[in-house]
Amino acid sequence: MKRWMAFALGAFLALPTLGRAQYPAVGSPAPGFTLKDAHGREVSLAAFRGKLVVLEWVNPDCPFVHKHYDSGNMQRLQSRYTRRGGVWLSIDSSGPGSEGCLKDPQAARAFIRERRAHMTDLLLDPRGLAGRAYGAKNTPTMFVIDRAGRIAYEGAIDDKPGTDPAEIPGARNYVSEALDELLAGRPVKVPATRAYGCHIPYAD
Repeated sequence: MKRWMAFALGAFLALPTLGRAQYPAVGSPAPGFTLKDAHGREVSLAAFRGKLVVLEWVNPDCPFVHKHYDSGNMQRLQSRYTRRGGVWLSIDSSGPGSEGCLKDPQAARAFIRERRAHMTDLLLDPRGLAGRAYGAKNTPTMFVIDRAGRIAYEGAIDDKPGTDPAEIPGARNYVSEALDELLAGRPVKVPATRAYGCHIPYAD
């Protein structure tokens, strides 16, 4: 826990800003990837072209992730948008042996079951290939990809960069806003913020 509190000190305030050089540019094609899922199957991002896709970087031991899963906030978002035809891919890019690493498909299935999660799939990225391609540094880091396969939103889940679930009802949820705007055929008003949360412990 002390180690994760150190990670928490590295949280970044989620502000609507274009100071996000670590990410691919909004409007650019989303980097492709193929990863193993919770059942050991290979899943390619390209398979979801034509759909709205959410990428959520997750770490089961991160207190910021706990905030959104313990409260049911992340599961509600997953359910709401997958029911409307969207695809929600949660990605664990933690390196093997690091805290929070889902070491195999069995551990991934346990996370889904215990959290009663509603993501379309949970993907394992132990080499950090997808995480580095997207410049993801924190959990949670969020991306929304439009139907044309381009990045429409990147950054934080909301504007409350703390670990207290009591913050959630008053938070501005940037992911929900972006998805609602895209579903309505409108441009995303806030396309980029700075993610907050625990640092992703990539493999060397």
